[in-house]
Amino acid sequence: MSSPTEAPKDLPKMEYRFLGRSGLQVSCISLGGWLTYGGHVENEKTFSCMKAAYDAGINFFDCAEGYAGGESEKVMGEAIKRYGWKRNDYVISTKINWGAANGDNPVNNGGLSRKHLVEGTKASLERLGLDYVDLLYAHRPDRNTPMEEVVRGFNFLIDQGKCFYWGTSEWNADEIERAHHVATRLNLVGPIMEQPQYNMLVRERCEKEYSLLYENYGLGLTPFSPLKSGILTGKYNDGIPKDSRFGVNSDDNYVKSMQERFQTEDWQQEAKKVDDLKPIADKLGTSRGRLAMAWVLKNPHVASAITGASRPEQIWDSLMAIELLPKLTDEVMKEIDEALGNKPTPLTRRF
Repeated sequence: MSSPTEAPKDLPKMEYRFLGRSGLQVSCISLGGWLTYGGHVENEKTFSCMKAAYDAGINFFDCAEGYAGGESEKVMGEAIKRYGWKRNDYVISTKINWGAANGDNPVNNGGLSRKHLVEGTKASLERLGLDYVDLLYAHRPDRNTPMEEVVRGFNFLIDQGKCFYWGTSEWNADEIERAHHVATRLNLVGPIMEQPQYNMLVRERCEKEYSLLYENYGLGLTPFSPLKSGILTGKYNDGIPKDSRFGVNSDDNYVKSMQERFQTEDWQQEAKKVDDLKPIADKLGTSRGRLAMAWVLKNPHVASAITGASRPEQIWDSLMAIELLPKLTDEVMKEIDEALGNKPTPLTRRF
């Protein structure tokens, strides 16, 4: 039995994938700081998780200016400095839109104005202790800022060497399409990646709404919440465990919303689907959590699935999903679709 600080010897070899229509390769599983680093997880545990991920072949780390009011970026930057990783050996991203906590007046510390894109990115880099990030996301659309200003702002940051690629998070297909049209008209770079929620229970956007964007623009996905905040592991089906993040009193709006959700009829329907996945996982000799992670990775448009972890063991468990991929045959995928009953019909060209 491996100690908590020693990785299992049977971890699968990391798989690296190209990010959209680019030459950049990222680990198919990445580590994110949402709800954890700089907030709910103490720094030493964050360092342990990042080192465990890096040592296992994960080269992509994701954060945002809005995570824990900028603290997530700080602690990730401290980990990078502590372990002395070479800058060319890892890929790091951050996201700009919600930076109100990082200024005294919230008026221009949010959104995607040229001012906030430039100043917010500069502040993020200072917290990370880096000269540039590899990936920079628009952390949700800003419908109060003209699309031309957004596209020009990201391209200015690319030209200044503050990032290499830009993308979006939870934009709809029309907004991504318009960004590309503007970029083409101005002879600028459009968004190459999107960071949506994508998992067995949330499929419509990635499998239907975006379907033409993959063909037209080579859009790559770096989805978050592949396990739907742990719901797809089945650990919440019999109630909220007291040692889970949703089992304690918290002022965090997301935690409170999830606690309320567990009381709804929608949750009961989701729990039934998670129960229906257990026989499939058992037949494959795996857990529902690993099956859910492998299912996300089976999508050819997914470059990297962003997972969260408060302990190294959680990272290692997620990585075991890689060896499950060959077992997800067409027959198994059909069986999963029948259990879930939510497969969208992709959009197709009408000409």
